[in-house]
Amino acid sequence: MRLGIDLGTTHTVVALADRGNYPVLPFTDENGDAHEFWPSVAALRGVGPGTVAVDGDEDTAPPELVFGFDAVAAQRQGAPGLRSFKRLLGDPGATGDTVVELAGFPVTLLDLTTGYLSALREEIAAQLADALDPEEPLEVVVSVPAHAHTAQRFLTLEAFARAGFVVVAMINEPSAAGMEFTHRQTRALSSRRTQVLVYDLGGGTFDASLVEAEGDQHEVVGSVGVNRLGGDDFDSALAQTVLDAVAREDGAQPHLTRAQWRRLVEACRSAKEGLTPQTRRLVVELGDRDVVVSVEEFYVRAAELVESSVEAMEPLVGRLDTGSISASLSAVAGMYLVGGASGLPLVARVLRERFGRRVHRSPYPGAATAIGLAIAADPDSRYTLRDRLSRALGVFREWDSGRALAVDEVIPADTELPSGEPVTVTRRYRPVHDLGVLRYVEYHRVDDAGQPVGELVPVAEVRFPFTRELQDVVRGDGGALAGLAGREPRHLGDDEHAGLVEEAYTLWPDGRVELTIADLETGYEFTTAPTRRA
Repeated sequence: MRLGIDLGTTHTVVALADRGNYPVLPFTDENGDAHEFWPSVAALRGVGPGTVAVDGDEDTAPPELVFGFDAVAAQRQGAPGLRSFKRLLGDPGATGDTVVELAGFPVTLLDLTTGYLSALREEIAAQLADALDPEEPLEVVVSVPAHAHTAQRFLTLEAFARAGFVVVAMINEPSAAGMEFTHRQTRALSSRRTQVLVYDLGGGTFDASLVEAEGDQHEVVGSVGVNRLGGDDFDSALAQTVLDAVAREDGAQPHLTRAQWRRLVEACRSAKEGLTPQTRRLVVELGDRDVVVSVEEFYVRAAELVESSVEAMEPLVGRLDTGSISASLSAVAGMYLVGGASGLPLVARVLRERFGRRVHRSPYPGAATAIGLAIAADPDSRYTLRDRLSRALGVFREWDSGRALAVDEVIPADTELPSGEPVTVTRRYRPVHDLGVLRYVEYHRVDDAGQPVGELVPVAEVRFPFTRELQDVVRGDGGALAGLAGREPRHLGDDEHAGLVEEAYTLWPDGRVELTIADLETGYEFTTAPTRRA
């Protein structure tokens, strides 16, 4: 059985590939009500005001991590919880060993994500019990933000695999939504209008991709994104608007505990999701009082967030035909709004004012990506996708005999991802130092001087011994490169020799990059996926 799974910041959506149909799988909450999503929430049951002694004893049952609707119910009973943990996967420097704490209970980021996906797999199996052979694997196509760095892609794949899914492909979120658009709106495309500009504003991230579509063939022209911009930020903006309204009434802004702030944000999320273009006032519960706020006052604060997304999209708009923005969109079948946060009426209003009439919000904004993933998972759909890297991979190297330090770009942004077997890029050189300190970074683009600008994500630091003597030291430490951590590179003398070194970078279809460094003369070799420090 094949599925598309969109692991979202606030909601996770699952769509089924079923003989040319792609229905969204429903999940039931504690009240038996069906929802076309599963909450991206974790909670520590057995901790908090709702904790109950076992058999009259003062000792309680050990804390238990629960997920999805069970976690939502536990939070209502006072259990500490964690929403939007997907955002942690995108943090620079995040690894599987990154520790997350819930009420003092430590859990690694990989274990937390694996636990969530394992619980999701059980829910899927329960929903499909009548159609699923217990021995049949759940083959899935999964998504990541288009701007996700290598570590985030690796951790996502690893967590799905550990949870028991068979991942057949990983696709960037807006690329999948573009496939859903062309599947559902084939008449929107023509010989003159062959492009779709996907605007994907989710719960925690913003992505945009320009997709060229011809029949069932799709090619991503380019992608951009912001790692921390989404519905969570709009919820916080509304919460601050509520506090400002209280301050005007009471003469001072209330001081909230962390738990009170969390409850206020939850109330704001519910109020925001009920907004329509005709809504003029919102009523938000704060403690034991109802606070009335003006929608326009909230929109003034939220407009800055929408403008951030528009600014991020400018490189894609610049790739359209030259001329005014409205004219440049003449080749575009539509700007397609997907993601749960795109439902805020302000978003469509700002984009239509800026880009004209061809701004269309998906009728399934929260499910468009999952449906596109299910289409990609369906071997009979015949849809193809040629995607590209949204980030470049480079390495800091010493230039000019150590007098300068600069980034050497290894794989440029917008490099086309392989559709089948991975592609390997190699480079060879003879080092002038005894030790190589290779600091890998990912970034969006370089400036005219060839230096990376914008968000710079450290990916890995590898210390590689270039001389036979240092290679013997590492072998003596059981192959651990950590033994070289305190050593500084030394320039080789005239009578010293380093072997011919080859660096090989392997680009996989899912956007991951693996690295192999080898001394071709001694045979010494080190291989890693640049996702953790070595």
